Amino acid sequence: MAYIKIILLLIIYWTGHSGLAQSAFTFAEKIIEPGTRTYITIPVDDGEESTVIPITIFHGTQDGSTLGITAGVHGYEYPPIVAAQQLIEQIDVSQLRGTIILVQIANVPSFLHRSPFVNPIDGKNLNRAFPGSASGTLTEKIAEIITNQVIARSDFFLDIHGGDASEDLMPYAAYYDNDQQVGSSQQGKAMAVALGFDHIIRFDTNGKEYMEEEQPSLYCSAEAFKRNMPSIDIECGRLGQTNPSLAHKIEKGVLNLLHHLQMLPNKLTDDSNRKIIHIDQRAYISSTYQGIFYPAKSAGAYVVEGMKLGYITDFFGQVLDTIYADESGVILLIIGTPPVNEGETLAVIGAVEQ
Repeated sequence: MAYIKIILLLIIYWTGHSGLAQSAFTFAEKIIEPGTRTYITIPVDDGEESTVIPITIFHGTQDGSTLGITAGVHGYEYPPIVAAQQLIEQIDVSQLRGTIILVQIANVPSFLHRSPFVNPIDGKNLNRAFPGSASGTLTEKIAEIITNQVIARSDFFLDIHGGDASEDLMPYAAYYDNDQQVGSSQQGKAMAVALGFDHIIRFDTNGKEYMEEEQPSLYCSAEAFKRNMPSIDIECGRLGQTNPSLAHKIEKGVLNLLHHLQMLPNKLTDDSNRKIIHIDQRAYISSTYQGIFYPAKSAGAYVVEGMKLGYITDFFGQVLDTIYADESGVILLIIGTPPVNEGETLAVIGAVEQ
């Protein structure tokens, strides 16, 4: 009898300190054993063109949540892709609770062809294609696979982006929020804060058409949030550059998130002295001309309403328009390369909460 009590005490101690043992995880018809890291390449074919989606599955030794992560939805945004590769070695599956599904590069054609914003094969923006279609174009097929094999398998979701070829962008984290999804909204906010970024953006989805049941979600992380899943974004990277320090910032943020979700024990960011700036509203400034843009400010600069942001000339250097801030706040994004087209977003200003 004493022997049985000892065994029971050992079981209670082990489950209380180490978590429940993990069972095998099946993904893309592969059985993944606990405590292993597995590389899977999913083929995508539209009958004429083909590509692949490289995915790493981190399957921990202990039971826990499943976190879905996508990088390279836009293939010209390099720090997220580099960070995702670095995470392969940084995530210790022997200490991991639960499972991570990490899409290394969602849009491989965009990446290999150095194509900003769109998949060059069908000219479509993957981050406007969700939930996708199994019978659609190559981009729509990629979106459908990520929706059903990554997002649908997850409990939490993170989509990692940066400034594409023309975008001077400041680093920030963001979360989705909706009055009808209080729990997932609050969890998402806490996840965004846990990443360790100084600026946190609220994506207000109240009244957004893409949140209606019969409408497509369009955005990768919006598809997850529409399923009532806590969903966050990272934006970190500028002008399509490969910046090792920004890739490291993303990598560190993901590890902090894993600690927050109790999936890893280590915490890399000391929050005690961090001042978090919350941004609830964003103002978009668009061009009314085609021509050449000369920015007078950079991303991260604080501006007041009426301050000059830059000007647009025609192809002969004649000034067509001077661009002014129509709100006070911080420049989240500003076009950092000369070409500009009518209707394009020139700048995004985040209103800073006082």
